[in-house]
Amino acid sequence: MISPVLPSYSRANLSFVKGEGAWLIEADGRRFLDFASGIAVMALGHGHPKVVETLKAQADQLWHTSNLYTVPQQQILAEKLVEHTFADTVFFCNSGTESAELAIKMARKYRDATGSPERTTILCIEGAFHGRSVAAISAAGQEKLVKGFGPLAPGFRQIPFGDHDALRDAAAAPDVGAIMVEPIQGESGIKPIPDQCLKGLRDLCDEHGHLLILDEIQCGMGRTGKLFAHEWAGISPDIMLVAKGIGGGFPLGALLATENAAQGMTAGTHGSTYGGNPLGCAVGATVMDEITADGFLEEANRKSGLLRQKLEGLVAAHPEIFEEVRGSGLMLGLKCKAPNLDVVNAGYDADLLTVPAGDNVVRILPALTISVDEIAEGVARLDAAASALSKRIAAE
Repeated sequence: MISPVLPSYSRANLSFVKGEGAWLIEADGRRFLDFASGIAVMALGHGHPKVVETLKAQADQLWHTSNLYTVPQQQILAEKLVEHTFADTVFFCNSGTESAELAIKMARKYRDATGSPERTTILCIEGAFHGRSVAAISAAGQEKLVKGFGPLAPGFRQIPFGDHDALRDAAAAPDVGAIMVEPIQGESGIKPIPDQCLKGLRDLCDEHGHLLILDEIQCGMGRTGKLFAHEWAGISPDIMLVAKGIGGGFPLGALLATENAAQGMTAGTHGSTYGGNPLGCAVGATVMDEITADGFLEEANRKSGLLRQKLEGLVAAHPEIFEEVRGSGLMLGLKCKAPNLDVVNAGYDADLLTVPAGDNVVRILPALTISVDEIAEGVARLDAAASALSKRIAAE
């Protein structure tokens, strides 16, 4: 029988019916330790009591009006984001892809507003992932994303990861107006851009008058131990993409920008039917309050150090399965020698959820609220999965 759901995902044969903190309960009753967090979405874990309370309270009051009117919850969340970041202004949407679309529009509109409309090209990094829309896949340029979807949107140029000379040469071109990067590439295999390179990128943009666009959809909202990953480098972007963790599981995205970068976005230049609705923004405000509370990120950093230490031990114990640990904070990756999908599937057999990525990497993305005991349990299950996979490989 053909499924009524479009088969655009290769889905595991798992159906979860309930979530509790770092755990997901399958329909058959099995309890899975969640080291995936909905791909870095469930920053506060499943069923966080304050998030649930906020959602229920707001649902009893008002779900949706329209951006034709002032939305108080939107104002509150925007003020919190501005207070804790570089930004002067925020636009709310429903996903990371939508925030990427607006970032591209904003960068080009800025050029039009400042008298340099020819500077439409945006430089991107090979291996990037900015979403699934035509503009977003055109920005990334990866064959697996763009094959069969042509013609692609013009105005993007991809630079090899880590090729400083190529980036400097490309940035000097007269048609370039912005550079868009992920501080840590997630989908391509947990590949961080070093802090000194992010600083150099900021300097390069300042030298040529380019806008710096940072995609923190996956690495933001406390995932690396600071509210946003670029803070480790001591820099600020002009435009930033945010989603995933900001809604704690509720569909919510945002674009943050300086007043200067956003100057072209006047009334009528962009919109969203659902973006910034009362329900989503109320939840987002609670998530922000929790992540920015005193001591929260410090505790997440402490636990990330413990997790990394245990994963390093796992790599040493199973050199036939793993090569190295990558990443920052609670956005970590295990570079594998065995096929990464085999590792993920072995994890399923051990009642553990992880996420595959490019470059034969398995992503480890637990909730920021995960406990020390749950970290130990998760690594023990990874160890069991690796041992079972090793035996299977030896038998073959």
